[in-house]
Amino acid sequence: MPYRAPDHRALTPQGRGRFPGFDVLSEVHRWDDVTAGVVLARLAPTTDLSFFSLAENGAARALMDLLFAQDGDPRIPVVAMIDARLAAGETDGWHYDDMPGDAQAWRQTLAGLDADAQEVGGTAFARLPDGDRAAVVQRVQDLGTDGRSWRDLPAHQVWSLWTRYGCAAFYSHPWAWNEMGFPGPAYPRGYKNMGIDSRERFEVRDADGTDPVSSTRPVEQLRTARSKLLDSRLEDGS
Repeated sequence: MPYRAPDHRALTPQGRGRFPGFDVLSEVHRWDDVTAGVVLARLAPTTDLSFFSLAENGAARALMDLLFAQDGDPRIPVVAMIDARLAAGETDGWHYDDMPGDAQAWRQTLAGLDADAQEVGGTAFARLPDGDRAAVVQRVQDLGTDGRSWRDLPAHQVWSLWTRYGCAAFYSHPWAWNEMGFPGPAYPRGYKNMGIDSRERFEVRDADGTDPVSSTRPVEQLRTARSKLLDSRLEDGS
């Protein structure tokens, strides 16, 4: 395994997590070579753009940082992983029949975010104030919930595109595994201590028993209210 400095162990996105001290990579020596190689490569994907333009990269990074609450370092390189995937043509092997192929859909929807941002604040999406940026994205989700279109595309399919690619990248990264306490691949090591509250020696107890979903509801309610206001402004052309 490549050298890791002491301060690069048990890393989580923005240093947040419910499993203090848990480091999934402490068990990397027990994984088979192919699995270890695949996972370790995610720690340092190439930062050179292969698919996105500079403008698209800015919009995509702002979008993914918002969706995954990555408001500081260390950040999981979600957009770099999506960029590499799209450049290699590694899609899910299908797309909705009322949407273009994934590569074109990404370009079209990122351009749509910039177009909304121009109408709202006269600037690119990545340069909008945080509140306006959140409202623009929340509006897409709300339109999808209502079965409506956004920029001539079905909004719920747009939301699916962003979240499918974003979640596949974010939750494949070892730092996200540290955050959620996921102990990594089971093969060939396996698990012995099965059952509720039963842990392997390398697992860590959750240090915070509160429900993380309930604590986010006030924020989501505020974003929905801002989205509805933004929707009326855009429809009125103001």
